[in-house]
Amino acid sequence: MDGTRLVDPAAYARDGYPHAEWAALRRNAPLTRFVPDGWPPFWAVTRHADIVEISKRPDLYLNGPGMTYVREAAGPDGDGNPPQMKTIINMDPPEHRAFRKIASPYFTPRALARLDRLVAWTARELVDGLGREGECDFVTAIAAQHPLKVLATILGIPEEQEGVILRLTNELFGSDDPELGRGGDRTEAIQSLFMDFHAYFSQVIEERRARPTDDLASVIANARIDGEPMGMIETMGYCLITFTAGHETTRGGIGGGLLALIEHPEERRRWADDLALTPTAVDEIVRYVTPVNHMVRTASRDCTLSGKKIREGDRLVLFYASANRDEAVFADADRLRVDRHPNPHLGFGIGEHFCLGAHLARKTTGSIFREFLSRLEHVALAGEPQRTASVLVPGLKHLPISYRLGPPRLAIDEIAAVAQRSAA
Repeated sequence: MDGTRLVDPAAYARDGYPHAEWAALRRNAPLTRFVPDGWPPFWAVTRHADIVEISKRPDLYLNGPGMTYVREAAGPDGDGNPPQMKTIINMDPPEHRAFRKIASPYFTPRALARLDRLVAWTARELVDGLGREGECDFVTAIAAQHPLKVLATILGIPEEQEGVILRLTNELFGSDDPELGRGGDRTEAIQSLFMDFHAYFSQVIEERRARPTDDLASVIANARIDGEPMGMIETMGYCLITFTAGHETTRGGIGGGLLALIEHPEERRRWADDLALTPTAVDEIVRYVTPVNHMVRTASRDCTLSGKKIREGDRLVLFYASANRDEAVFADADRLRVDRHPNPHLGFGIGEHFCLGAHLARKTTGSIFREFLSRLEHVALAGEPQRTASVLVPGLKHLPISYRLGPPRLAIDEIAAVAQRSAA
C-alpha cells in the first residue's frame, strides 16, 4: 500500500471509502507515513484513540497550515484557499476560540428549538413534492434541497438565490469531480470560485451592516472581536464556511444515510416503526456514513505519537471514517444499528474544532428521515449510486430510487413537538 488509494479523489468516486485498507492499517500499522508518487507526504491516522489524542492537543497539532489534503497547493496556505478567505476551520487557539464564540450561541439546542416547525415544514413540502409513487434522484431532489433551504432561511438568503449558492457549493466541494467542478487548471478554478463567493457574500454583508435583521448573516456581519468590528476577510470566510460546510456535510449524511437504510432494510423498518429512535439513528447514520472523511493537522514541533517519531511540519491526515469503524470502539462496526448506544463517533470531530453546526445537522437530518420513513411503503435502487470525486466530502452526488409513499402520519405541530421531546 503506497497511500494513494487513501487520498485520490478519483478512487473515492470509483470505489467508495477504502474501508478494507483502513481496517488493514488499524490492525497492522495504525499510524503510517506514506510518500505516494506525485503527492505530498503524510501520516495516515486511522485509529479512534489517536485521532482523539491529536484533536485534544491544538497547541501541538495545528489547523492553521492547512486543514485538507490536496495533491498540490492551489493557494498560499497549501489548502486551495486564497489569502482573502480565512475561515475558523483554519484558525488555532486562542484566535479560533474568539471567532467561534460569534456564532456558537446561535447553534445551541435551545436556540435551535425555534426552528423545529420550519424544519418540519420544509421536510413535508419536499416529500410531498415527490408525489405518491415514482422514481427520483434522492440526492438532488431531497438530500441537497433540505439543508439548502434550512440554511438559506437561517442566513436570510432569498429563495430565488438558493440555486446560485448550491452551484457554488457543488463547485467548491466537487472541485476534483469532472461533473461538478469548474474544470481547467485547478489553481485558477479555485481562485475564480472564491472570487464568485466573495462577490456574493460581500453584498450580503454590506446589506446586513446597513440594515441588520435577526438572521445569522446579520450576527456574522456585525460581529466584534476584542471590541473591534471583525475584518472583512474573516467575515467573508465565516459566511462561506457556515453555509457551504453546513450544506455539503448534511447532504452527504442524508444521501448516504438513505443508501445505508436501503442496504439494511430491517433497520429502516425499525426506525420507521419507532420514530423515537431518531436521535440515536441520526448519530448512527453520521457514524456509518461519516460525511467529512478527513481533516489535516500539522505538527508544531517534534513529538511522539503511538511510538512513532513525528517531525515538526509533518502533516497528519485524520481519517474520521476509519475511526468510526474502529473495532476497538464499536461492536459490529461495519453494521448499521439505529439504536446504537453509546456511540462515541467522530463524525462531527472532537475537541477544539468540534462541528459548530452539529445540533443543526442532527435536526435537519432527523426531520427529513422522520417525514420520509414514516410515509415510506416501498423503496429500492433504480440505478447505480454515484459518488463525488473528493477526499474531503466524498458523498453521493446521485442516488436514483423508486419509491411509494403514504399520506403524512403526523401534523406539522405534532412533528415539531416530537422533535423537541427527542432533543430533550
